[in-house]
Amino acid sequence: MSTRLAATDAARSHQRQWFADLRAEVARGTPLAVVNADAPQEILRTMGIPYVVNQWWASIVAAKRRTTAHLELLRARGYPDYTEQYSSTALASAFDPDPESAPWGGLPRPSIVLAETTGDSSRKVFDVWEELPGTTFYALESGAACEAPPNWWELMPEHWEEAIGSDRLDLMVGELTGLIRFLEMHTGRAFSESRFREVMSLVNEQAEWNRRSRDLIATTRPCPVDVMANVPGVMLPQWHRGTAWARDAARAFHDEVAERAATGAAVCPDERARLMWVGRGLWFDMGFYQRFQREYGAVFVWSMYLGIAADGYQRYGDDPLRALAARFAAFSDQLYTPPWSSEWYVKEARLHGIDGAVQLVSDDARGSHFTTRALERAGIPVLELHADNVDPRTTDESTLSGAVADWLERRVLPSGHR
Repeated sequence: MSTRLAATDAARSHQRQWFADLRAEVARGTPLAVVNADAPQEILRTMGIPYVVNQWWASIVAAKRRTTAHLELLRARGYPDYTEQYSSTALASAFDPDPESAPWGGLPRPSIVLAETTGDSSRKVFDVWEELPGTTFYALESGAACEAPPNWWELMPEHWEEAIGSDRLDLMVGELTGLIRFLEMHTGRAFSESRFREVMSLVNEQAEWNRRSRDLIATTRPCPVDVMANVPGVMLPQWHRGTAWARDAARAFHDEVAERAATGAAVCPDERARLMWVGRGLWFDMGFYQRFQREYGAVFVWSMYLGIAADGYQRYGDDPLRALAARFAAFSDQLYTPPWSSEWYVKEARLHGIDGAVQLVSDDARGSHFTTRALERAGIPVLELHADNVDPRTTDESTLSGAVADWLERRVLPSGHR
């Protein structure tokens, strides 16, 4: 049975048209921002400033098998091509001598780049951006992680002040206030609080649909959709959050998943093992996730993309700017800082009935050891794959597939279930 979803296909089509329109808009002189995935994109949405998500662009370049060529452009200029590949791919696009031959016609040169400074090497990537003519870097600071509250995912929607702490939120509110002033000064566009409230409301609605989708997939056996369908079906609308289209796309995805669950449609009717993928998407080899279904009945049913879309974005409250601060003050902690992250991965594994977890460990990975240890202590076998998610030079298809097959036979599937 086909695992393609109409909602996912529609999101892909929308993304292509959106990017073509964005290129035309920038060519007419509209300022463009390139932003990290964990940046407060809702402010840009409110002000009508078009933006491209840095990591999304890296995934497109990787899917088109162009990452190696992009990294060569960095190396030719004396920059390292072996670290922060996920963050530096878009920077490499700025040095492309033939940008129109790049995927989707190429990434236009931004006038603003926006990122949180969570590490020295990541900061340097954006410092180089700022050296380019006409590009300004706005750096957001990040407060150190506080003690993780038990079950933070239950507190976050309504009781985020308790979960994150007032000091961290005060810092982030100050950062966001400064960002708004910076954008107003550099773009001439005004920030509207009434429009901002509309954007925040739409994001919460979208997150509610994502949570319903996550819960459906978690409780339906065999699984109605795998990560090949739910990652683009969820993440493409995520990059447009704060719009009616994104909210409606999340609902359409949910409704299609619900229909498949109700009719018994399954990715793999002979499902024998439910797997989770911990870490960033393996963008240079998206066919990887479906290789183990026919021979082993092993289905990747979980990735962090739908998981965090369900648990990481809902924020309600009377002060929308503080609520937005609460969305991003601990965003990286939820995914990468133990015990915030490790306890959440265990929770998600249990919710989905996971039989085994495959964790991608890149050179810049944080907290991976603690995640592995937490899952193993919970009785869930873990395989660590050491590779970069966009750089195909770090591994090869046969090595990855062989490691997973061996692990499935030894640790996940009972004898005779191959």
